[in-house]
Amino acid sequence: MIKLREKIAYGFGDMSSSMFWKIIGMYMLFFYTDVFGLSPVAVGTMFLLTRIWDTVNDPIMGMIADRTHTRWGHFRPYLLWGAFPFAAIGILAFTTPDLAPGWRLVYAYVTYTLLMMIYTMVNVPYASMLGVMSSDPGERNILSSYRMFFAYLVSFIAIGLAEPLVNFFSDCGGVRSSARGWQYMMVVIGVVCAVLFFLCFKWTRERITVQSAKKTTIGNDLKDLLVNRPWWILLGAGVAALLFNSIRDGATIYYFKYYIQGGRSFGSLFGGLFTLSSFYLMLGQVSNMVGVVLASPLSNRFGKKTTYIGAMAIACVLSLVFHTFTPDQLFLIFVFQALISICAGCIFPLLWSMYADIADYSEWRTGRRATGLIFSSSSMSQKLGWTLGGAVTGWLLGYYGFQANEVQSEEAVRGIRMMLSYLPAVGAFLSVILIGFYPLNERRVTAISRTLRQGRKESD
Repeated sequence: MIKLREKIAYGFGDMSSSMFWKIIGMYMLFFYTDVFGLSPVAVGTMFLLTRIWDTVNDPIMGMIADRTHTRWGHFRPYLLWGAFPFAAIGILAFTTPDLAPGWRLVYAYVTYTLLMMIYTMVNVPYASMLGVMSSDPGERNILSSYRMFFAYLVSFIAIGLAEPLVNFFSDCGGVRSSARGWQYMMVVIGVVCAVLFFLCFKWTRERITVQSAKKTTIGNDLKDLLVNRPWWILLGAGVAALLFNSIRDGATIYYFKYYIQGGRSFGSLFGGLFTLSSFYLMLGQVSNMVGVVLASPLSNRFGKKTTYIGAMAIACVLSLVFHTFTPDQLFLIFVFQALISICAGCIFPLLWSMYADIADYSEWRTGRRATGLIFSSSSMSQKLGWTLGGAVTGWLLGYYGFQANEVQSEEAVRGIRMMLSYLPAVGAFLSVILIGFYPLNERRVTAISRTLRQGRKESD
């Protein structure tokens, strides 16, 4: 039985990752177009090109972690080694250098690529820890729920602080500077992230040791992965789910600035306490947490597969309805944001838990275990989804004639509205179709886990 402190510490790891990931997913495109001064098409292309390499880098990192042997285990050391470089490169990525436009684009390519590589170095081993902290499927569901709950909690905090911190630091120093505001905001976020990763390293343990893992070759690992049917299905479903999420997140600030508020940067609520966009995003994080809380009891009763299909099907329908809302229907906009986010929050803990089940399935079928490689696919699907979502968002903004910091044409506004409705609905629908073919039900997973325990070395 894993103690409460360790469950919380495991959640700290995704608190750190998600704090950065949400800032990147929700604000980086906006930062590049409206602050850094790049065109949306150039940013969309950069997202695609840099993340193609980054996606390939994930399984490489997974195989490296599988073959890492230290007194702390295979995966935990990377949280210690990568925490402070992770924070430093995040700050550089949100720094606006005094360079010519062409060199500024080069700077963006270099810092963004490094940011994603450092993220991989830390996050792939972190995700893999779920497969070696416990062999019990129920315990994994709980750990995954802790992870996602803390991830959404800190995302709520980060989103609530991001725009106010940007505004605060922008006004420091006498002359307002948005570039300074974004950079200093990331300094604050970076320090917090580094501390959280260190605490996750310090207070968690790896318990499962598979004796045959040292004899496994890279070729065998890759061969096993490529013929693993459940892995392919979950990879596709994960990409589609992240496509659903990334387009909605990346387009939110444009939706409020150019559709709801008619071009004003930050409309406010509750006497100026929150901007409209930050309140919308924070509401989404709170609702995600509700979904995370519901994920475990729903999946224990109906099964992971059925719960996943139901949540994403509802999200698809609600996203289609979202397109009908007008700027004066803020109440409905916020209500539907809450409902859609509950559905999204419900499915992501299930995805992580299902990857652990697939690692067990692969070990049971082949006699070899490649936890890091299999869990790297979770990061790979995450990045593929964000890659496609970010690239599509940037390209569509360019296609519909978006011009930063100007009143938008009807065509540009229509494109922005689609990014909060029709396009996410397509991602949700694809995810439902793919997960329908997933073959590992609860009874089969339990039987596999019981068989594996007999041949494993597992500490208390």
